[in-house]
Amino acid sequence: MIIGIPKEIMQGEKRVSAIPETVKKYISLGATVIVEKNAGIGSLFNDSDYIKAGAEIENDVARIYNKADLILKVKEPIAGNDFHEADLLRKGQYLITFIHPASPANHDMVKKLAERGVISLTLDGIPRISRAQSMDALTSMSTCAGYKGMIIAVNDLNKFMPQIFSATGMIKPASVLIVGAGVAGLQAIATAKRLGAVVYAADIRPEAAEQAKSLGANIVDTGVPASVAEGKGGYANDLPEEYLLKERQVLKDAISKMDIVFLSALVPGKLAPILLTEDMVKIMSPGSVIVDISIDQGGNCEITTPGIRDVKHGVIIEGIKNIPGMLPVSATSMFASNVYNLVNYLMKNGSISLDLNDEIVSSILVTIDNKIVHAGAREAMGI
Repeated sequence: MIIGIPKEIMQGEKRVSAIPETVKKYISLGATVIVEKNAGIGSLFNDSDYIKAGAEIENDVARIYNKADLILKVKEPIAGNDFHEADLLRKGQYLITFIHPASPANHDMVKKLAERGVISLTLDGIPRISRAQSMDALTSMSTCAGYKGMIIAVNDLNKFMPQIFSATGMIKPASVLIVGAGVAGLQAIATAKRLGAVVYAADIRPEAAEQAKSLGANIVDTGVPASVAEGKGGYANDLPEEYLLKERQVLKDAISKMDIVFLSALVPGKLAPILLTEDMVKIMSPGSVIVDISIDQGGNCEITTPGIRDVKHGVIIEGIKNIPGMLPVSATSMFASNVYNLVNYLMKNGSISLDLNDEIVSSILVTIDNKIVHAGAREAMGI
């Protein structure tokens, strides 16, 4: 099997899907690994490091796509200056990356993958089960996004984060609300606490709220029953409209007092729930900050602009889509290990073999046999 490692072309994306350590492991499985020239430079891995590990270096990315049986990427295929990455993929070729197929911004790309006969598997679909833990790139990247996302919010804030005592008196600490106390949310809580903020957290799942409390957050009770809130594997459920409206009302009462609102609420394989409407943003104080790290799956704020930092109604809204890419060394090390563990799991006798009845495979498979099979994507597309 030939594995291709292209350089990421998304602006600001410095991660890479394989590091020299995992290249050695792929080769020990009998694979040939071709790495695009300078693919690892943003994560401080030079071409010479890959060559020492046994990889081939290729300057022409089209030749990598043409030769490889399996393409490993960090981000979903996007359009570059001269080509769209999806157009380089071919029938029967495997693609493993973060696809976020339910997100409207990615629907055309997913359709193109299906049309071209690509067998695509998305890393954001890895189920939260014990045997998939080592493959769970979403959890790894959520750790990065929670930490770095809070640092971004603090950098945007126009006031001190901690309580400050000065010659002019005491300055109150900033107030921070984290919505969604999953892996990213918990890391954001811990980071905000370290920086001295007064931290609040809201999560519809009782267990997640309890974990947030254990980190020192003040809990905002959403009033959603546990039987409605929690789904398979401990993830949040897609709420019925009546409970979603109830949660929004609770959050509306809280956010007017907040300096930072950090949004990280997700439902696996589906569009992120809209928890902050435009009217709710309007009641926030000028200069407040929203960091919406759920933007890859549509975002938790109704008016987040995907991919950019914006100011609306006097509120700074961060819709950056590649926050883990801002920690390229740490994030790449974690990501590459997760991807290797997944590939190793899928390989049988030197090639990829998919058992469609396997829970991991069925959760991550997006396109196969010219069809879109991912349940969340089909629902979001109205198929």
